[in-house]
Amino acid sequence: MVEEIRRRLAEALAPLELEVLDEGYKHAGHANEGKGHFHVRIVSAAFAGALPIKRHRMVYAALDGLMNNGIHALSIDAKTPDQ
Repeated sequence: MVEEIRRRLAEALAPLELEVLDEGYKHAGHANEGKGHFHVRIVSAAFAGALPIKRHRMVYAALDGLMNNGIHALSIDAKTPDQ
């Protein structure tokens, strides 16, 4: 799943930096036994001029179809290159 997330974000947002972490181990005992919990840190010029909520929507759009179908929870740190 990490590689699929990475691939989709790379194609959609051409990031300068991209880190995708499987954080399921932090959520053992939660819904789905901690499976499908991820953190994304992404730096992309595509976010220029966009408020944080818009940046998150761009990430969700790139991952369309994976939410609730492999991704249970997603934390996002989305920045522009100058941040």
